[in-house]
Amino acid sequence: MPATGITSKSLHRGIAAAAALPLLIGALASCGYGSQAEKDDANASAAPAAGAKKLSAPEVRIGYFPNLTHATALVGIQEGLIAKELGGTAIKPQTFNAGPSEIEALNGGSLDIGFVGPSPSINGYVKSKSSNLRIISGSASGGVKLVVNPDKIKTLDDLKGKKIATPQKGNTQDVAFLNWISEKGWKVDPESGKGDVSVVRTDNKVTPDAFKQGSIDGAWVPEPTASKLVSDGASILLDETDLWPDKKFVITNVIVSQKFLKEHPDVVEAVLRGTVKTNEWINANPDKAKASANAALKTLGGKELEPAVIDPAWKSILVTDDPLATTLKTESDWAVKAKLIEQPALAGIYDLSLLNKVLKAAGKPEVSDAGLGAK
Repeated sequence: MPATGITSKSLHRGIAAAAALPLLIGALASCGYGSQAEKDDANASAAPAAGAKKLSAPEVRIGYFPNLTHATALVGIQEGLIAKELGGTAIKPQTFNAGPSEIEALNGGSLDIGFVGPSPSINGYVKSKSSNLRIISGSASGGVKLVVNPDKIKTLDDLKGKKIATPQKGNTQDVAFLNWISEKGWKVDPESGKGDVSVVRTDNKVTPDAFKQGSIDGAWVPEPTASKLVSDGASILLDETDLWPDKKFVITNVIVSQKFLKEHPDVVEAVLRGTVKTNEWINANPDKAKASANAALKTLGGKELEPAVIDPAWKSILVTDDPLATTLKTESDWAVKAKLIEQPALAGIYDLSLLNKVLKAAGKPEVSDAGLGAK
């Protein structure tokens, strides 16, 4: 299925060892500049319309991050597009600032559906021994850049000997950067980050100050952190989308508890109708959607992103219903190659049956699970 862009320009745009799990399970642990601690999103709570018909569950608990890479959730809840599909079933939103806590909530039964990155999705699936989670849709692609101090680094070869931040050891961006370094023929110890390039694991909330103070020379980070750094004087040296076929790679998935999926497939299907319609609305109304996302961020964190940050960040993110399953497998293979994890058993991690039902009803092409679907 063709991906749905945030702007018209962006349209062209066996089980892991227990000891290895913590390395990847922190993916997107601080995936956005200024993310807040997890909390119930009472202000965005969507009560059902009076007299509306309830589905098989009275409510659905949906988790997401207050980050632009979770634009589908931000806008879909803010604009009531998901609630509209749920009829008399209420949304109970909850925001998180770390993948592990959202996965824990899903595995622990206090959350039904979540928007989260590929590495936590993999680890949540593996940690539950393939028994609890399923990826049911894509949500976003792209929005990751290598930004650097232009006074110190002018070409990619200049990275050698420099200090480059990633959000967390073993997270999605850290793995991608380690793989890029390896393909350059340079050596870095994935555990310590020491080598031909110093990989400095730094929380995204801290990265802008670290850059200003000169303790790092650049960063391989997601949006809006990358654009925040650029507003502070960094320059973009590489956009990760340029490294991928078709310039697409998964940055956010929609996942569900298998128990909730089995007991309330009608609710899950309604949420997916809402996410598909949200992505359509974002594409058709890019400026309104950007304003909606920023308004949601203000509600959640008390502060909007300034235009110098949100404008370039928004353009670099692609919302998509397609989970881009082959890229999730590639990201997993990179982590194995870096010896951060053992080879995970990913068979069955996807169940795209309801999504494809929704897409077919909307006259859209079905999407692929790359052979990793539930049997």
